[in-house]
Amino acid sequence: MAILPIRVYPDPILRERTKPVEGLTEEIQRLIDDMAETMYAAPGVGLAANQVGSLWRVFTLDIANEDEPSDLRVFVNPEIIHREGELTWKEGCLSFPNVSENIERSAMVRVRAMNREGAIFEMEADGLMAVVIQHESEHLDGKLLLDRLGPVRRRLVQRRLSKKRSPDES
Repeated sequence: MAILPIRVYPDPILRERTKPVEGLTEEIQRLIDDMAETMYAAPGVGLAANQVGSLWRVFTLDIANEDEPSDLRVFVNPEIIHREGELTWKEGCLSFPNVSENIERSAMVRVRAMNREGAIFEMEADGLMAVVIQHESEHLDGKLLLDRLGPVRRRLVQRRLSKKRSPDES
C-alpha cells in the first residue's frame, strides 16, 4: 500500500468525470488499498479516485470516531437512487485544504454500489454518512464543493486558495 498525493484545486483532473469499473482487477484492488491508506493519512473521512489522479468510479469512506474501530467502506460504481429531506452541514474537502463551508444536501440517501468483493449492495444513510456519500459521488462526476456555493462565496474561496499557492504554482 502507498500514500498517494492528493490532487488540490484547481487541478483539472478534479473536474473529470470518472469511468465505470468493469472488473475488480488487481489494479483496482491496489487503488482501493492505496486510497484507504491515503484517506487515513490525510486524515479524512472520504476520498474519491480522481482526488488521487485515477479516473475510476471508486470512493472510500470511514466516518468512525477516533475512539471507535475502523469502519472502512468501499463504493465501486456508486449510484444515488433516492434522496429525501434537506440538511446543511459544514463540509471540508481534502482537495480544498483549510476550507470548510456550509453546504446544503439531502438529509437521507439510498445508494447502490459494488463492494471490493464484487457484491452489489444498497444502503440508506443519513447524517454524516449521507453527506460523505453525496460529496464523494459528486467528485466522481467532476463536481466540487465550490459548485455548491453561491457566486460571492465561490470567489472568496477561490481567491483564498490562490493566495495560498506559491508563485511557482500559479
